[in-house]
Amino acid sequence: MSLTAPEPADRWRTVDIVVAAVIAVAFGALFQAWNGVWAWTEPLFRFFWPAQALLYGVWLLPGVLAALVVRRRGAAFFGGFVAAAVSLLLGSPYGLDSLLSGAVQGAGAELVFAFALYRSWGLPAALLAGAASGIGAWLHDVPIYYPKVDIGLQLAYGAFILLSGAIVAGAGAWLLTRALAETGVLAPFASGRRQRPV
Repeated sequence: MSLTAPEPADRWRTVDIVVAAVIAVAFGALFQAWNGVWAWTEPLFRFFWPAQALLYGVWLLPGVLAALVVRRRGAAFFGGFVAAAVSLLLGSPYGLDSLLSGAVQGAGAELVFAFALYRSWGLPAALLAGAASGIGAWLHDVPIYYPKVDIGLQLAYGAFILLSGAIVAGAGAWLLTRALAETGVLAPFASGRRQRPV
């Protein structure tokens, strides 16, 4: 049995680029449907509109998932930004702001993995990355969409995004990565080569 050092987190292989792009494109297409879900559910949250941010985590998923799967420096930012770019190309109602939103969300998740020196890929890191992506989304949304809203509502909106980011994007991406690893499709990645009984 040969022991090899783990590949550097900043050395992207062709398979890393392709798979991260596939994740981003798939979610960019999914965003079109999710934009519709968001619009359709708005009346359900008229009693307290910040609570609708519980649905926000789906928009935060591609950055966290791309990072957990390919485990490369910049993967979270790549996943978030490319998914937003695909959404824009498919006619996102948010227009060019989709790009800024995707960049900020991906950067939020990226910071968590960077602080861990790209060595921590477990559930705690995923939860923190999802939450940080949510914080990025809140920092983007409030000055652009809710600048005149009461500070209490702004903070409530942020709390719901953070919660959705941690649970839907963080735990969701972690569970998706594990499920994909079980199928064997992640065999070319460290995320698909977890310790298994022999």
